Amino acid sequence: MNTILRIALQKKGRLFEDSRDLLKEAGIMFNLGNGRLIASASKFPMEVLFLRDDDIPQTVSDGVADIGIVGENELEEKGFELRTVKKLGFSKCRLSLAIPKEIEYTGLSWFKQKKIATSYPKILQRFFDEKNINAEIHEIAGSVEIAPGIGLADAIFDIVSSGSTLVANHLKEVEKVMDSEAVLVASDNLSPEKEAILGQMIFRINAVMASNSNKYILLNAPNDKVDKIVDILPGMKSPTVLPLAEKGWSSVHSVIKEDHFWEVIGQLKENGAQGILIVPIEKMIL
Repeated sequence: MNTILRIALQKKGRLFEDSRDLLKEAGIMFNLGNGRLIASASKFPMEVLFLRDDDIPQTVSDGVADIGIVGENELEEKGFELRTVKKLGFSKCRLSLAIPKEIEYTGLSWFKQKKIATSYPKILQRFFDEKNINAEIHEIAGSVEIAPGIGLADAIFDIVSSGSTLVANHLKEVEKVMDSEAVLVASDNLSPEKEAILGQMIFRINAVMASNSNKYILLNAPNDKVDKIVDILPGMKSPTVLPLAEKGWSSVHSVIKEDHFWEVIGQLKENGAQGILIVPIEKMIL
């Protein structure tokens, strides 16, 4: 029987959508329809389980799934010892303490003897223990942000992304406890065959992530400026320089990081670059 790698994914929500899109770009596609909780990937030896995000760490720990994509916040809260194979760069957020906006915040000591509502009691308790804060932690499953407004708690500890939910509930963020993003986790007991499939998957994901964070750049440059422009554009190894039909000019091809894009473009323009083209990269094999 052919070896199949089983992955656990969140069954709905932003984490599911981002995970699905990443796998699709990596050539691993599956059909989710009619409320199915399990599906086989096409053209890749993988089976997908669709679960609640907070069930994923235990599912991988118990060996029901071989690997999973889950937020670091859920992994930390559940406390299972799993191998973090790769940080995936999406579903980024932070876990923070927030209080009513009209209250003057005086530092962590403010939380002493206060009631804090949260869906992440273990993370918060560890944080308070480290800071020697004695507080009353109330675990609630959802709608944490309304707890102060209805008198259930003095403050909350919850996921913060844009902060708009806090503003809508008249709260302000006062202490960040941890950052979180989606991670690919795996069991420590994978067979060599499953490790090999996981390796193929990581190879594809690396290619996708590299292409998403880089752009291909083409430009024309006067020959007396090529050396300076090459210094600005190191590329993967070094830029490609080709002569143009017009004497005294060359075409320079390279790769630039997305997060350095505008800074680099400004430097290129200052050094005589013309006709700059920026092209998305479909896949990038390192």
